[in-house]
Amino acid sequence: MTPDLQGATATVTDSPGGGRFRRELTNLPNLITIGRVLLVPFVLLLIDNYNPLRTFLASLLYIGAAAGDALDGYLARKRNQVSTLGKFLDPLADKLIVTAVLVTLVALGRAPAWLVVVLIARDLAINGLRGIASAEGLVIAASDGGKIKTALQLVAIMMLLVHFRYPLLGAESVLGQSISVDYHRAGLIVLYLSMVVSVFSGIQYVRHFFSAAWRPSSRPSS
Repeated sequence: MTPDLQGATATVTDSPGGGRFRRELTNLPNLITIGRVLLVPFVLLLIDNYNPLRTFLASLLYIGAAAGDALDGYLARKRNQVSTLGKFLDPLADKLIVTAVLVTLVALGRAPAWLVVVLIARDLAINGLRGIASAEGLVIAASDGGKIKTALQLVAIMMLLVHFRYPLLGAESVLGQSISVDYHRAGLIVLYLSMVVSVFSGIQYVRHFFSAAWRPSSRPSS
C-alpha cells in the first residue's frame, strides 16, 4: 500500500464522525431501541388465530417492545445520551413495530385493510410534512392528539393480539357473576377510535404547518 493510500485509510478509520457513530450505536438507549426492533419478528411469528398461548405471548412481547420507547427516551435524557442516531432510530422503531403488526393483523383477518391503510397513510403524510418543516426551519408544536392516538393504538393492538375471549378478572367477586371480554371486538373498537383521533390530529398538524409556512418571515432580507 502506498503512503498516500495509507494516510487516506487512516483518515477514514480514525475520523471523528466514525468514532461518534460507534459511540452512539453502542450507548444504552440506542441498544434498547435496536432491541425493540429485534423483538418484532418474534411478535409476528407468535401471532396465531388458533393458539391462545402463542397469541398471548405475542401481546406480551409487543407490550415490551412498545414500553421500551419510554425507557430508551428516559435513559437518553437521564444519562445525557440524546444523539442524532437515536433521534433517527427511535421514531423508525415506533413506526416499524406498529406497521408490521398491523399489516400482519390484516393478513390474518383481524383488522380491516382500509382502516390500516388510513392509519399508515396519515403517518407517512405527517412524517413528510415534518421533514419539510425541519428543512425550512419551521417550528410546529406537537399536539396532544398525536399522543392520544399513539396510546389508543397501543391499547388496540394489544387487545387485537390477545384476540380471544377471557373472563374479566375480579368481576365475579364484585358483581357475583362471571363476565368475559371479547378482546378482538374491544380492540377493533379502540382501533376505530384511534383512527378518528389520528385523522383529526393529522388535520390539525396540516393546518398548523400551512399556517407556519405562510407566516411572513421576520428574518431580514440579504
